Amino acid sequence: MTILSPLIGLVPTYLLKPVLDGTLLRGTYQLPLVPQSVIPSGPWNQVVFTVGIILVTQFLQLFVGWANDWGWHYFSEHVQHTLRVDAYEKTQRLGMEFFTDKRTGQILSILNNDVNQLQDFLQNYVSQILRITVQFLGIAVVLFSLKPALATITLIPVPFMIWHSFKYGQRVRNKYGDIRQSVGKINSQVENSVNGISVVKSYTQEDYERDRVEESSEEYFESRWAMLTARIKFFPVLNFMNWIGFGLTLLVGGYWITVGTPPLPFFSGSLTIGTLVAFLTFNQQFTQPIIQIGQVMDMYEKARSSIVRVFALQDYPINITETEAPVILEEVDGDVAFDAVSFSYPNTEERVLNEVDFEVAAGQMVGLVGPTGSGKTTLIKLLLRFYDPDEGTVSLDGHEIQNLSLQYLRDAIGYVSQDPFLFDGTVKENIAYADLDADDDAIEDAARMANAHEFIESLEQGFDTRVGERGVKLSGGQRQRIAIARSVLKDPDIIVLDEATSHVDNETEVLIQNSLERLTADRTTFAIAHRLSTVRNADKILVLEEGELIERGSHEELLALEGLYANLWRVQVGEIDTLPEEFLAQATNRAP
Repeated sequence: MTILSPLIGLVPTYLLKPVLDGTLLRGTYQLPLVPQSVIPSGPWNQVVFTVGIILVTQFLQLFVGWANDWGWHYFSEHVQHTLRVDAYEKTQRLGMEFFTDKRTGQILSILNNDVNQLQDFLQNYVSQILRITVQFLGIAVVLFSLKPALATITLIPVPFMIWHSFKYGQRVRNKYGDIRQSVGKINSQVENSVNGISVVKSYTQEDYERDRVEESSEEYFESRWAMLTARIKFFPVLNFMNWIGFGLTLLVGGYWITVGTPPLPFFSGSLTIGTLVAFLTFNQQFTQPIIQIGQVMDMYEKARSSIVRVFALQDYPINITETEAPVILEEVDGDVAFDAVSFSYPNTEERVLNEVDFEVAAGQMVGLVGPTGSGKTTLIKLLLRFYDPDEGTVSLDGHEIQNLSLQYLRDAIGYVSQDPFLFDGTVKENIAYADLDADDDAIEDAARMANAHEFIESLEQGFDTRVGERGVKLSGGQRQRIAIARSVLKDPDIIVLDEATSHVDNETEVLIQNSLERLTADRTTFAIAHRLSTVRNADKILVLEEGELIERGSHEELLALEGLYANLWRVQVGEIDTLPEEFLAQATNRAP
């Protein structure tokens, strides 16, 4: 349809010559491919016949244009949809280091803005290229069939217009890349400011944040203006070249008709008014595609700057992968072992963990204790296989976790953090996130086990109450209990508690501790704790310092060692005066 449409569009202009020369100027009315016996006699009848042909071709053009637009729009929307989903799926499979290095606004800009920027390109670029090519060649064939010498004059500006269009494409390529980068930056800045609005207001930094957004917006303005300046200069020059061709055609053709002799040595014969009018009209149709080449180049560079970012995301290496035949543990006992594990985060040389070695039997509760930055959370990230260790192995039930199915590994682990994340949905949807097929009874049972059912029922719409973005409509303790209910519904074999009661009041802590006791019963449990009272009854406590496992044992055993744990306990119970000077000096050095 894209090829057929411009060919049909040539018909009305081509009919100008026989109408002018054969009827209005009383010449011979002839049409190629149409038998003379079909053409009516008499000038008026021939004019009506010509109008009929034009109406029939344009009626056909109506359906051709509809089918052409429908096809390209469907193609565009389908490709954007597929690309958007594929790009999002890729982000889901990327390792945590990607999200550590990239700002959220940049990622959202790629998934949303950059994919949407492809709309014009996909709808129009390929169709425009086809249409321009067909129209260009079709008109050239017609012009050379009418008067080859005059066609040569008409085409003189064309090479210069094409050269000018390609130079324009080269100039704006980097400019469009700068625009896409600045869009991502301003998105990140605005999102960062909005997410931290409570901090902004509490520190009265509204003016500072406004200045930061203004700075990012200024960069966007400058990059956009650089591109627009190039575009403003480009199209008037292209249009001027177009009129040069029109003027040359009119000058040479007018001389030929008025003087009656060929204007140049390689010209021969005579030129009719109908032929000149057809040439002048075709000139506008012919040079218009050349002008559109500039628009297509502009469209291409705009889309290219976006697709480069999308493909960069698609090509980003996935560091956490499964083996060709991963082991699937249908049932997990919960035996965990770290064997001489050492680890540094990507693009850093500092060892976060150094030859950490321990075993946890199924059903045991293990406390992870140590100063900030000692490697406690990193241990859990390795267990969840957010990262792989540089040296050593992590095993579950005797299998190295690198050989396990990622889905089955993470399905076996329930994680409750100190700052639980709730999605912008209902209470029911957030609890059911652990099991999307769970029925209402299972969801409510999980809420009861988490000591959350009573407060949920007191909400205005109960389980159907919307919690707001990140659960902003709920208190910290309420968010925590919903997160625990989510883990209860998941029914994992291993539980990880990352300071699960650190941000709540004493009364709420009692409720949460009760629900955690139910959750951790008969399950392997890792509890990261700064409040040592929460791990006092753990089967085993591991004490880390600067990435090394320096102490291990029960609460009583560690107190008897008179080491780091004992000093941390003294801090907890308020025995500050009994702390050794060496501990105080180390604490001072560790403080930020």
